[in-house]
Amino acid sequence: MKILGIETSCDDTGIAIYDSNKGLLINEILNQKKMNNIYGGIVPELASREHMKSIILLLKKVFKKYNISKEINLIAYTAGPGLVGSLLVGATFACSLGLSLNIPVLPVHHMEAHLLSPMLNCKSIQFPFIGLLVSGKHTEIIAAYKLGKYEILGNCLDDAVGEAFDKTAKLLGLKYPGGPELSNLARQGIKNKLCFPRPMIYHSSLNFSFSGLKTFSAEVIKKCNKSIQEKANIARAFEDAVIETLLIKTKKALKKKKWNRLIIAGGVSSNLRLRYEAKKMIKKHFNGTVFFSDLQYCTDNAAMIAYLGFMRAKEANISPLEILVKPKWSMNDLYFSCK
Repeated sequence: MKILGIETSCDDTGIAIYDSNKGLLINEILNQKKMNNIYGGIVPELASREHMKSIILLLKKVFKKYNISKEINLIAYTAGPGLVGSLLVGATFACSLGLSLNIPVLPVHHMEAHLLSPMLNCKSIQFPFIGLLVSGKHTEIIAAYKLGKYEILGNCLDDAVGEAFDKTAKLLGLKYPGGPELSNLARQGIKNKLCFPRPMIYHSSLNFSFSGLKTFSAEVIKKCNKSIQEKANIARAFEDAVIETLLIKTKKALKKKKWNRLIIAGGVSSNLRLRYEAKKMIKKHFNGTVFFSDLQYCTDNAAMIAYLGFMRAKEANISPLEILVKPKWSMNDLYFSCK
């Protein structure tokens, strides 16, 4: 069985093909970094227009290069959450393609795909586990009992962690997307030279809030002497505060469920210091294991969409062809919460 995955949730256009026997065959991505740098971020209307330009060219490239169009058995596409214009491009394209090729089409959840993306390279991962989803728009702690059975233990009340990274990086004068740029700068920073707050670590809930940390960073940046070393110290202090906050909450979730398996996924999971500290934490306190996606699958991609399509196809009753788009689609709404 071969599944064609289509990803257009935000600003990356992705096409991938997953084979149930051979694994991932193709994973192609066209990003919009050049345009985003010009505008200092993602402009939703322009992002959807770029998807319209890119998606047909990308599919033609894949089909021509691999001569595989007649072997596709299922099309999986990102139905949400995401930018409504971008989602509509992928959804209408997927459904039109499915109709023309007489292939079933399956809408899938973007964040569930991120959560399961480490399984692309590590088939030994078993349920249950705690998932920490960290991206530009999401910061969530999820209890994953089995495929399709999730409980959101903690959510973000304001700025997601990736957004906080990007906005702080912009204040430091770094290019967009700022998260990787800030992390690179932080490597030059002196540890504990500055002390930034760890928001909500003493709160009884497992929710996150990063807007206050971003405001605190803005005030420190205003008063700094703008030297490279001073900016590096700020970047280091900010990154340390974010990572410690994420892991304190994650540690509480693991203790609450009495589990010792952890998955960290989403764009921010590519942060090397987060990976190092997470491995250290789960080994020391739980004698457990933490799983990450390969770096190429941390940010938005169609490989994880195709893989989730494969997983879902085993159990899903694929409904008659319809265009489904849910820009604000919670994993709690997708299935049900377990108490």
